[in-house]
Amino acid sequence: MELNTFSIAAHCSRTGQLGVAVASAVPAVGGLCPYLRAGIGAVTTQSWVNPYLALRILDGLAGGQASDAALAAALETDDRSDLRQIGLVDAGGAAAAWTGAGCTAEAGHRTGPGYAVQGNMLAAPGVIDAMARAFENGAGCDLDERLMRALEAGDDAGGDRRGKQSAALRIVAREDYPCLDLRVDEHAVPVAELRRILAVARRQLVPFVAGMPRRDGPAGALPEDVAAMLLRPPAERPGAVAPGAIDPLHAIVGLPPEAAGRAAHLHAQFAPVLAEIRTLRDLDLAAVHPPVVFDPSLPYRQVPHE
Repeated sequence: MELNTFSIAAHCSRTGQLGVAVASAVPAVGGLCPYLRAGIGAVTTQSWVNPYLALRILDGLAGGQASDAALAAALETDDRSDLRQIGLVDAGGAAAAWTGAGCTAEAGHRTGPGYAVQGNMLAAPGVIDAMARAFENGAGCDLDERLMRALEAGDDAGGDRRGKQSAALRIVAREDYPCLDLRVDEHAVPVAELRRILAVARRQLVPFVAGMPRRDGPAGALPEDVAAMLLRPPAERPGAVAPGAIDPLHAIVGLPPEAAGRAAHLHAQFAPVLAEIRTLRDLDLAAVHPPVVFDPSLPYRQVPHE
């Protein structure tokens, strides 16, 4: 199967997490491209997909090979390496990538500290640069947010020239199971839908995974507050959209309800801004600056003010 795809494999130097984010105009890209092993590396295999290359690379990394050596050794086992595209990072953040001469244009890759970005059958050559720039600019964010922003940047720059269909985000930490594994298998705006799912997962799934048994510790039990949250119906959990809630994109901006694709696109565009706002709200600056309140209604009040 040819997966004409744009993706990023990355490492977080702060947490040690490894992750892959990927999008394509074929269904269920998350089931075929990303391969990750905690404490070892993260690989994405695309174009004419050969999953065994990813598995051999991970075995090579586990055996002590450097990222570029593991990639080269795996490619030597493949009689059609010209059709493959691979991106990977190891547990130390060293990246490597390969784009075979037979990959469908526009195709290419770029590596940097802690990441490898790659794509083929792209709408424009700027897709890869936009993804790398977004990842680099998000250095202060957690890995899930950095990967999501890179995928959104690639999508905004044109993405797959055939259109959109699926997207995925997978991250491993210290355990043999992923700490985050999200997939949109068939959707008109998969990257925007992945952003929405990530927002729900942060409130509902991440606390559950954080309470799961650890390899080097007692199994324990799920924290009571997390168990209580998950015993509630999905519509009553944190992050859920309440029935009858006003969608400002429909009610205020004026988008008709049938414009679901456009609404999802706009949500995706503003999601990084909202994420930054949440980060700023968590900062405690009381020691360096008095509280500042932004009130846009202030000029219109009929009362004296300073």
